[in-house]
Amino acid sequence: MASRNLWHMRSNFLLGSRCWITQYSTEIFKSISFRLFGMKCDNADREPLEKEDVLNNLVAMGVDIDMAKKRQPGVFNRTITNEQDLQMFLLSKGASKEVIANIISRYPRAITRTTESLSKRWDLWRKIMASDLEIVNILERSPESFFRSKNNEELEKNINFLYSVGLTGKCLSRLLTNAPRTFSNSLSLNKQMIKFLHEVCLSLGYSDPTDFVRKIIFKNPFLLIQSTKRVKANIEFLQSTFTLNNKELLVLICGSGAGLLGLSNDYVKRNYENIKEKLFSFGCTEEEVQKFVLSYPVAIFLAEKKFNDKINYLIEEKISISQIIENPRVLDSSINTLKNRIKELVPAGYNLNTSKITVLSWSQKRYKAKLQKTKKTAPGA
Repeated sequence: MASRNLWHMRSNFLLGSRCWITQYSTEIFKSISFRLFGMKCDNADREPLEKEDVLNNLVAMGVDIDMAKKRQPGVFNRTITNEQDLQMFLLSKGASKEVIANIISRYPRAITRTTESLSKRWDLWRKIMASDLEIVNILERSPESFFRSKNNEELEKNINFLYSVGLTGKCLSRLLTNAPRTFSNSLSLNKQMIKFLHEVCLSLGYSDPTDFVRKIIFKNPFLLIQSTKRVKANIEFLQSTFTLNNKELLVLICGSGAGLLGLSNDYVKRNYENIKEKLFSFGCTEEEVQKFVLSYPVAIFLAEKKFNDKINYLIEEKISISQIIENPRVLDSSINTLKNRIKELVPAGYNLNTSKITVLSWSQKRYKAKLQKTKKTAPGA
């Protein structure tokens, strides 16, 4: 009897313990679950509100939200943004609200920059640019140039280095305006290119590397963001293809041929072969082809179809290939511009076969003045 009571007591104890453990485990699970799901729900509720504030701020500032999301959608997932601080900073520098809205629409990552970082970067740019307004104008045209990098230390090092190798403030201003990535480069990359250009200069017999670098970079501000391998390949191509001596090559790459150095070497070769083939088809000699390209290296920039279409159209209008070779800048104009001007000039009495065809590439103002003068002097005017 005693043993049965003992067994009964033990069973009740175990059963009670089991129930207590089960009940306690359930409470723990509920507590943990509540906290976990509560945290998730809390974050889910709070995050969209933060994003909504950003969107409302940007809409109020006049930002094109669709454009901004298309360009850099990840910005809208950032926990912290500084759009209002950015607006106040740029307003203090003379930018209008419309310009600021345009900057953010085109480069929304700008709103992630802090006022401290912006102030430091602005001060560094002012070492090169003459006024705040000049910087604002660059930002309006190319916001990426200012906001793409936040590495102000690298920017400062590059500015000091480029000044130290003889580049003038005017040259650095041109670099900052046209090729701002130069200043986002690692300092070692810029040093590597400058060293390479010094070596090229000395190998061509020119004793002033500083002057050489200044001339070639001013002519081609994108050179410092190219690889030395590409530049070297193009220099070798120009020298071997046109059998230039050192002095002739120096003149070319420090002048009208500087732009070619940054192109893909395959692109340069392919376009040159196309020019040769096209001009050969009209009876030109190798010498005439080389004369044409050396007097107008920009021709190599033209894609094959564009070059061929322009040549074909001018030939159809009874302009000779020799006229084109003598006046290659006529190819600066688009096909539509060529068509419109020929349609106006010929009825006005201008004879393209006997008169200079350079008029087809003149500025609009100069061209209009020539057209009016032609109309007045035409027979029966």
